Amino acid sequence: MLSSAKKLKIGVVGFGRMGQLYVNELLNNPLWELAYICDTDPEMRKTAAAKAPETAVIGDENAIFEDSTVDVVGLFTLADARPAQLYKALKAGKHIIAEKPIAGDIKTEWEILNAVEASGSMVAVNMFNRNAWYHKLIIDFIRSGEIGELAIIRLSHMTPGHMPQEGHEPEGPAFHDCGMHYVDVARWYANSDYQTYHAQGVRMWSYADPWWVQAHGTFQNGVVFDITQGFVYGHMSQVQTHNCYVDVIGTKGIARMTHDFRKATVELHGIHSTITKTDDFKDKKIDILVDIFAKSLLAGENLGYPTVKDSVIASDVAWKMFYDAVKNNPPCVGALEEMDEILERRKTLKNGYGLPLSRFCDESTGKKC
Repeated sequence: MLSSAKKLKIGVVGFGRMGQLYVNELLNNPLWELAYICDTDPEMRKTAAAKAPETAVIGDENAIFEDSTVDVVGLFTLADARPAQLYKALKAGKHIIAEKPIAGDIKTEWEILNAVEASGSMVAVNMFNRNAWYHKLIIDFIRSGEIGELAIIRLSHMTPGHMPQEGHEPEGPAFHDCGMHYVDVARWYANSDYQTYHAQGVRMWSYADPWWVQAHGTFQNGVVFDITQGFVYGHMSQVQTHNCYVDVIGTKGIARMTHDFRKATVELHGIHSTITKTDDFKDKKIDILVDIFAKSLLAGENLGYPTVKDSVIASDVAWKMFYDAVKNNPPCVGALEEMDEILERRKTLKNGYGLPLSRFCDESTGKKC
């Protein structure tokens, strides 16, 4: 257990979109001391130095692993770089906060999980839905018996969103990079592991990978699910919109959630109570993650942060569902020229979904980091 009398010293590796979001929250949280920011890009180091003038900004990550005073390493690079960095951090006895997926292939992810479980390190992975007030509220309602026996879980996350060729290739196609979050949410709600699934995709704009996938199936406890994910939802619309929801159906009642990336609204229709609650959506919930991880380190036990195991299971199942969609002959719709048109528009778009860091960080509002 770490001493509660001191701040936790962290070194951040990777100052891209997610790294900048973490740095913002680490600087705002009194439990943390931001000791290092590492990035290989000189321009990003200049940005980091301006953002955190009291922090050592470096280009060689090894200085963080070799500093015995550093308690935690934040790994916010892309998935292909994370395995080597995770192993370095574990070897140095550091605790870790990592982005997901923790590797670019599932075999390596399972190997890392085994290494983490054999170590003495606490490791959190940013499965951000696990930190969402609205999911916790719905799960508590389900567990209370207010909807009767849980039967059906339906999830949708469709936005214009991230396009092919925009820099996330190591994380995989859309249903893995983003969809693994909703694979995790469904498993969390069901409180059971997946048993069967069938997936169908569409090769939108005739791109090589299906950029829209819908999967349905069952959990081991008999709960059924459908998950729809795609960054295909009206890229060229004059005014962009989205279709994101949770719809949970029991034998006696229901629970549902919608959001607009600013506010989330939960509607609970149970046997004895009807509840509607609207509150802040909070995008990636990084403020909650860094706070609960710090408190867990100080307490010497996991007080609720998302685990490597949950991340690896979600990644594994998302890959399997994606490849099932590929196996099921996803039709080609549209032409590559349309994708080029969308990519060209996104170069100058000022308010959109999942825009590259060079312009904006906020997925919906275009708010700069």
